[in-house]
Amino acid sequence: MLTLAIILIIIASILMIFIVLAQNPKGGGLSSTFGGAGSFGGVVQTNKFLDKTTWTLAVALILFSITASMAIPRAQEDPESKIQKELMELNQNTIPDIQTPEQVKQFRENEENKENKDNNQ
Repeated sequence: MLTLAIILIIIASILMIFIVLAQNPKGGGLSSTFGGAGSFGGVVQTNKFLDKTTWTLAVALILFSITASMAIPRAQEDPESKIQKELMELNQNTIPDIQTPEQVKQFRENEENKENKDNNQ
């Protein structure tokens, strides 16, 4: 479906380029070539045709683009993000248990005692 939508987008884009280039903003372009100077109705009909074709291709291009965006395959993932999963794995492996203030005080005293012993030797 995605490939078909992309192909249709490319075709509509190319056709849109040709239709826009065929128009002349000053009233000439393709309409004066096919309509001729003597037939006023032919010029009007050609302008209407080019105008309608431009709008039709523009709407088709938008619809094909929306279709293509809906057809893009998306992976089904858990509600948790990948970052959250990685953080949970890291937290389980590296963060120690929460210590009480007494345990922190005891740890600091032990570290100070080690430093004092190293300094005395």
